Amino acid sequence: MGVLDQFRLDGHVAVVTGGGRGIGRGIALAFAEAGADVAVAARRAHEVEAVADEVRQLGRRAFAMGMDVLDFPANDRLAEATVAELGKLTIWVNNAGGNLDRTQRTLVDTPEDVWDTLVDLNLKSAWWGAKAAVEQMADGGNIINIASVAAWGPSPTAGPYAATKSAMINMTKTLAMELAPQKIRVNCIAPGLVPTEMFFETMKVDEAAVEEMGGQLPAGRAGKPEDLGAAAVYFCSPAAEWITGQTLAVSGGPTGTREM
Repeated sequence: MGVLDQFRLDGHVAVVTGGGRGIGRGIALAFAEAGADVAVAARRAHEVEAVADEVRQLGRRAFAMGMDVLDFPANDRLAEATVAELGKLTIWVNNAGGNLDRTQRTLVDTPEDVWDTLVDLNLKSAWWGAKAAVEQMADGGNIINIASVAAWGPSPTAGPYAATKSAMINMTKTLAMELAPQKIRVNCIAPGLVPTEMFFETMKVDEAAVEEMGGQLPAGRAGKPEDLGAAAVYFCSPAAEWITGQTLAVSGGPTGTREM
């Protein structure tokens, strides 16, 4: 097998939660370009239907499902429906997450219900998604968790979000050890500055501000969904078959945050 062939995903069937836009859409389309069939899930059904159509235009099979990962058993239904529609399940990406009320707070000013929702959305849903995926991965597979570079350092006014992402990195390492006998690899991607809808609404900035922030990074620009898609393809491809339990920062370079 040539080196470029090692980055193909032919024969794979992937699930991407939060796949209707932004990073999730970028990962779903990258998988399709690499040869995988893709199931796309998110709360806005019309958006996942649109991404599924884009996957089909790339010559791959697609399945769209409107769902909320906070309805935890919906993860099980998604995994089962993917196998029913596309024949199997070999890749699961826990991408859905974020900050639902788009409000920045200090840790001590965070209401308990907001804390609980952030833990459920960014951590418990990924745990449940991993469990649902494993039930369907009879012949091995790959799980990818989407964290954040915020996990590696202090995050004033974003403490609950950063804490859940730190926990996700630890969960990734533990899952990788526990699932190795089942030939399931588990890795994590930590995005940096990627201007998604959530980012704009939470940070209260415009595109000009994001361009200026990106220009201060070593890479000289903000991230794009395609950057995360390429990393996800790598982790799930034969090229990375000797890699599990790792977290890759896709962030435009170090910025003083401890990335390890």
